[in-house]
Amino acid sequence: MTVADVLPAELLEAARERFAANWQVSLAGQRFVVRPQSPLPSGQVQRIVPEPRQLLNAMASTFATRGVPAAGLLPIRWGRDTDLTISAVQALDPWLKDGINRVWREGFLPQPVVRFTGERDAQGHLKEGYLTSFCNVSCVQRIASVADHVRLLDIWIEALSAIGIHARRLTIQGDLVCWQRGPVSGITWFITCDSAVFADAVLLWHNDNPLSMATDIGSGLERIRWILSRANWAETTFGPAARRFDTELLDAVRTATLLVMAGIRPSASGTGSALRRVLRSIPSDMAAAGLGRLVRAQRAYWTAIGMTGPDWPQLATLVEDEVLAMTATRPTYARNVCP
Repeated sequence: MTVADVLPAELLEAARERFAANWQVSLAGQRFVVRPQSPLPSGQVQRIVPEPRQLLNAMASTFATRGVPAAGLLPIRWGRDTDLTISAVQALDPWLKDGINRVWREGFLPQPVVRFTGERDAQGHLKEGYLTSFCNVSCVQRIASVADHVRLLDIWIEALSAIGIHARRLTIQGDLVCWQRGPVSGITWFITCDSAVFADAVLLWHNDNPLSMATDIGSGLERIRWILSRANWAETTFGPAARRFDTELLDAVRTATLLVMAGIRPSASGTGSALRRVLRSIPSDMAAAGLGRLVRAQRAYWTAIGMTGPDWPQLATLVEDEVLAMTATRPTYARNVCP
């Protein structure tokens, strides 16, 4: 039998052993579903949204008590398969991609990332639930067995309960078909809350050495807070500014702030070109008027997650100056002239 035959069967058995007491575990063909035996109706939940740092501390504490320590941030400038860090699981690249028994980081990792692959609508605007930059809250860890992966998934569920997402609101579903990307293969399960997908749990291994296994369980901090709030996506993410400014502008300022905090400056290629791409979404008249309040809010967010960098006046000046140096003039995104 091949690895593609053995690991899915082991994963199914491990899930049944771990969850059968309180969950309904079913399999239809290759489709796998785990549901709570007594689901909690969404209308009966308490929706108090912790601040980002409070939320991360609560989740980290849960993992720590179960023997999974918190990990330090990866650099935003990646320079391997991608110019920028796009996922916390890149911390396991030596183990998963190279077959070397070491990692860059391991454990509970809230990682700021930048992706230009967010889903967009027919007008080219980011859909609800998507951002160019966000905090990828993950458990990324080397494991010795499929049972370890399921154990970490159980801890993830416990960590969600600690912040107000009760296990009885969750469903775990996916299939047992293996996928392959380069030297890595995996099996992905999706986690839903009140029928909305907001996280995934991925069992990973090196193609040439299936014993080089790992877990990547994660979600976006912004999506977690959205699930908790049940409020408007833009306001949950950007606060009161979402009532005054276009989400595309706020997304651009958010991403530019993160990149400049990481020491990245505009250039014609690499990470610098990514920053210029983001800055093109900021109208020059907005930069001329000043972006201080918006930059200050986004710096506070990234600082709460663990990023360091220049103070907000310097960040705002750097962003404004680069936007103004661009020759194209674009219309303002401000929704209202007066409060």
